[in-house]
Amino acid sequence: NMNINSKWIWVDNAPSADTYGEFYSSFDYEGGKVEMNISADSNYVLFLNGKFVESDQYPDFPYDKVYDTFDITKHCQKGKNHLAILVWYYGEYNFSYYPGKAALRFDVTCDGKLLLASDEKILSRYSRAYENGRQKKITSQLGFGFHYDATKEDNWQTGELDGFSDSVTVEQTPPMRARGVKKLNVFPRVAAKVIKSEGNRYLLDIGFEEVGYLTLKIKSKTMQKLTISYGEHILDGWVRRIIGARDFSVEVTVGEGITEYTNYLRRFGLRYLEIEAEDGIEIEYASVLPCTYPLNKLPKHFDKELHQKIYDVSTRTLELCMHDHYEDCPWREQGLYAMDSRNQMLCGYYAFGEYAFPRDNLYLFSKDSREDGILTICTPSSRDFTIPSFSLHYIMAVHEYTCHSGDLTLASEILPRLEKIVSVFEGRIENGVVKNLIGEAYWNFYEWSEGLKGTGADSATILFDAPLNCLFSMALQAMSGLCKKLGQSAERYETLTKEINQGIRATFFDREKGLYINNTYRGGYSELTNSLAVLCGASVGDEAESIRKILASDNDLTKISLSMLCFKFDALIAADKEKYKDYIIKTIEEKYVPMLEFGATSFWETEKGANDFGSGASLCHGWSALPIYYFHILGL
Repeated sequence: NMNINSKWIWVDNAPSADTYGEFYSSFDYEGGKVEMNISADSNYVLFLNGKFVESDQYPDFPYDKVYDTFDITKHCQKGKNHLAILVWYYGEYNFSYYPGKAALRFDVTCDGKLLLASDEKILSRYSRAYENGRQKKITSQLGFGFHYDATKEDNWQTGELDGFSDSVTVEQTPPMRARGVKKLNVFPRVAAKVIKSEGNRYLLDIGFEEVGYLTLKIKSKTMQKLTISYGEHILDGWVRRIIGARDFSVEVTVGEGITEYTNYLRRFGLRYLEIEAEDGIEIEYASVLPCTYPLNKLPKHFDKELHQKIYDVSTRTLELCMHDHYEDCPWREQGLYAMDSRNQMLCGYYAFGEYAFPRDNLYLFSKDSREDGILTICTPSSRDFTIPSFSLHYIMAVHEYTCHSGDLTLASEILPRLEKIVSVFEGRIENGVVKNLIGEAYWNFYEWSEGLKGTGADSATILFDAPLNCLFSMALQAMSGLCKKLGQSAERYETLTKEINQGIRATFFDREKGLYINNTYRGGYSELTNSLAVLCGASVGDEAESIRKILASDNDLTKISLSMLCFKFDALIAADKEKYKDYIIKTIEEKYVPMLEFGATSFWETEKGANDFGSGASLCHGWSALPIYYFHILGL
């Protein structure tokens, strides 16, 4: 636990968004094991004796703070040690940040004896090298970029202090808990080659999709500002920097001579770097330090070389989307979504045999505190926006985690939160089915297919969506399973499941076509809706088998997207795994081989690649790792 003598501190009593606090102190060391506890809002970098030690505050809630503990013995020197901490305060929400007070808290112990604790005596100032208050976003999901001016840096990290004064205490006493996942591994920089230069513009290729911290060594004849852009492709000849309101760039001002710089606060998901200078430069190197979550890849060998390639790239894709928590994509958002992460967890159970990471993610979701009782679009975030159906995916993910891991402690602890979610939808049942949540805060999204992307309907309209009701039925069945595992009665959920399934069939089933419509206001027939209707049990027997045959044929239904392909496969497997095995494998090959032929080193958000979603689609997306799961399930 953090030492009770440590206090939350900041530079002053008037913090503003996108600012950098620098904190300095020292301690004497003569031998023994030195450990540190640290927590910050919003992100930190720790230096000891002028050298990088650790960074990366776990994305948490201001009412549920997480602290890191690590051994810093190997970084200590006999005698005086200079401890320096850089803290970046975001101050404005993004998709992985719930705003709290600008604050830092830490302690240092040697063999259990306190050496140093954060209090008013810690010296601090606002950074001179980082531009404070810049507030220029890369994307609304990622939050701010940065401008670092190397010419304004001094030797504060080693005790040459100018402009420092006593810190102030921050009045807050949030509950504190230890980080539930491991710290990231940070590796030496990967090689990046200059593949193109025109004037003072340079394009570098790492050679494959990577996630890491920007690092560079530049020789310049003059002081000048560099604009550094990053991206996953060069379909336009250069990095696609500006996409609508997004700007995938940061700025670094270098001085005359050689500048070395690494930023440990912002992870880039990329393959290409572009540097635009004001004057000529020599690039000794510009790349990233890869940072990955520590994982053990379980060996998996296939007779067919193609299957091995698909599996290996799927595993790499999944790995690139795991850092502090699961990420939808490392380039554009780095957000933890309940639906995306459910797919990722299922793949990870087989690829890595990893349970601590999904458990921690599922626990973090439970700390979300929207007033309406369902989950915010991403966690942690304070944005008043949600995809209602994703809360139902969350319940299923908890049940699946419990089944795969055998761990009952998570379900037992968060069951009241799951019950709250169920009650929200149960309270909206009308004529046997759940009506949509309507309003600006609700995006009734199911997948990226026509008719299922969201309604945007008038708030006075009463709408009923088949996918929402099917997912609610599946969530109720997951709740039944959890209750039974916990030794509790599941009768309530079993009864409600039967009622909802009857309502789904009565409201959405088109007897003439033998198919389910997407909703009551636009109709339409899709692979997703009919897959879910079979999976939830609204259709059974010959009727369900008829739907399966349509799903596995060259049908004219609205096609399912990569994000939801799992439900189509599951609907087929539920009946007869061997019967539909060849069809599922063939479908995976048809969807994934074109990406490999294009040269993909990670799998894309959609089959359309980089030009989907107004040229803003990602080329590394966690949900597209699903071949891992099905290659195992089908016994390849």
